[in-house]
Amino acid sequence: MTVPLGGVPLADHAAAFSALADAGFTDVWSSEVNGADAFTPLTLAAAWEPRLRLGTAIAPVFTRGPGLMAMTAAALAETAPGRFQFGIGASSPVVVGDWNAADFTRPFARSRDLLRFLRAALAGELVDQEFPTFTVKRFRLERPPAVPPQLMLAALRPQMLHLAAAEADGVILNWLSAADVPTALAETKEAGPDFAVAARIFVVPTSDANYARMLGRRLITSYLTVPAYAAFHRWLGREEILAPMWRAWESGDRKGALAAIPDSLVDELIVHGTPDEIRVRVRAYAEAGITIPVMALLPTPELERGGFAALTTLINALSRPGS
Repeated sequence: MTVPLGGVPLADHAAAFSALADAGFTDVWSSEVNGADAFTPLTLAAAWEPRLRLGTAIAPVFTRGPGLMAMTAAALAETAPGRFQFGIGASSPVVVGDWNAADFTRPFARSRDLLRFLRAALAGELVDQEFPTFTVKRFRLERPPAVPPQLMLAALRPQMLHLAAAEADGVILNWLSAADVPTALAETKEAGPDFAVAARIFVVPTSDANYARMLGRRLITSYLTVPAYAAFHRWLGREEILAPMWRAWESGDRKGALAAIPDSLVDELIVHGTPDEIRVRVRAYAEAGITIPVMALLPTPELERGGFAALTTLINALSRPGS
């Protein structure tokens, strides 16, 4: 499950983490856009619920310096030994440049260099090296974790997927349908047998298809107009179906962009319906090769009205058939 959960203050998440673990959820994964940072929710989960594994999806490679990134990951790995998977990725020009005043340049090279730096630093090695995108002089962690975290890399297209397969312990996918998974994983054939494959799956837990599709359209225009995601979906073969949305968006016609997205595309990329229907759809991702399917619950009127009681009922229903 993606955390923090909507509508629940971070200070009240102890009960949410317990509810997830009681229901059979194995992992909680954070994100880092403009809500909570990637590490605080996981630190709370590490302290409050030892049954859960933890993962970042993702910590951007541009918004922290290499040393700080290593220290932050090491601290969480020390807090939750053997339970932490550290996912990094390029993020986007908006998050990196517009919101964090950093230069979004050479994202592939920066991701590769930070991955290599973190591998050495988290193993307790002295790093004194000029990488192509940054230089680190005589850095060594004062508290290297006894169990270094698995390093996972967010990837969309072949070059980054190949890098993940060659040098990371796993890959993080996003914004794809279950049917798209084999296309992505075809680029990771050189990975080892224990290679982890995570994917964030957007879930709208409601039987109101019109509401779910409205919310899905808003998300699609927010994400698939970002250049990296647009290129990803061109590579997946969606140029024709998404071209009307892209044209409307580029012309400033936001309503037209929303209207240009067909129901069929929303239904491919956004999982919605009853808990039983959602569980079947999520299982399809696992059957396609996702080893860590990560649900991301989106808001619904039912959850907003029902509060925490409705959320815990939903968590149980998502985990257990017939609940």
